[in-house]
Amino acid sequence: MQRPRHFSMLRDFQLADWFTLANAFCGTGAIFAAMRFLLEGGTSADGRSDLLVGMALIPLAFIFDALDGRIARWRKVASTLGRELDSLADVISFGVAPAALGYACGMQGGWDWVVLSYFVGCGVSRLARYNVTAETLADGGDKVKYFEGTPIPSSLAIVILLAVAAYQGSIGDGLWLGAWQLGPWQLHPLVLVYALSGSLMISKTLHIPKP
Repeated sequence: MQRPRHFSMLRDFQLADWFTLANAFCGTGAIFAAMRFLLEGGTSADGRSDLLVGMALIPLAFIFDALDGRIARWRKVASTLGRELDSLADVISFGVAPAALGYACGMQGGWDWVVLSYFVGCGVSRLARYNVTAETLADGGDKVKYFEGTPIPSSLAIVILLAVAAYQGSIGDGLWLGAWQLGPWQLHPLVLVYALSGSLMISKTLHIPKP
């Protein structure tokens, strides 16, 4: 019996899967950029440039995410592996990375942590539900006809909003809308855009046609 070769799993990857991994690579880079920004103390122009580079990786991840599906359909190689890879990459790029960037921008109060964690949890739940119900939503076809709830890449809108704030220097203590002291913890009202985004992701009544 022939022994499997090292890295033989990579031989099973299709072209679309590599675009999916590029999506995950961009999301991971954005998280590292947020960490570097925080490590360097982050209020200087140079520090903000690191943060802005990290934010720019999210639209790039969005492009890779759009291309992987198109390539899979073009080459007719859609698979369960590809769908799972896509979901895992999306959790990184459009769930964890936007939350990390929000934290780096100054949403660091106790209530902010709760909301950011809720947002990531909604994103994970949204993708898990999609994977489970994809065949049902396809209604016997080979393509899902609509999304239940907003797709997780819609969090790109939050990153664009944060990029504008970072470019203007309105982060940290100068974050838009300031901060509220609610009991023992702080809440930055801007973090509520994450709560809205997460809630829309897990909606079952909101149907969005899939292009």
